[in-house]
Amino acid sequence: QLQLVESGGGLVQPGGSLRLSCAASGFTLDSYAVGWFRQAPGKEREGITCIESSDGSTYYADSLKGRFSTSRDGAKNTVDLQMNSLKPGDTAAYSCAAGRRSCHTGVYESWGQGTQVTVSS
Repeated sequence: QLQLVESGGGLVQPGGSLRLSCAASGFTLDSYAVGWFRQAPGKEREGITCIESSDGSTYYADSLKGRFSTSRDGAKNTVDLQMNSLKPGDTAAYSCAAGRRSCHTGVYESWGQGTQVTVSS
């Protein structure tokens, strides 16, 4: 069974940084496109970034470019999300998802349960 588990969430002050990790079990994450998403209370789920399995290309939501970055760690079988210069508006539940198809399809077969990120002083 394909499983994804996110970790690294928590409470951080505005301007701080967090690094989230998406760990896979039951499959090799390198073979999948992996997307990160977030959903704040009362808002729709928002796509943050996606990293391809074919060539490692990455895509970001325009509003988050320059602050967020994603990368793979093949040794750990994870995909990480580095978040810098965090703002209260970044407060949300963050989830990762994996799919065999390209990021452009937006199709993911496996989803994690999510990890909460709260940005507050």
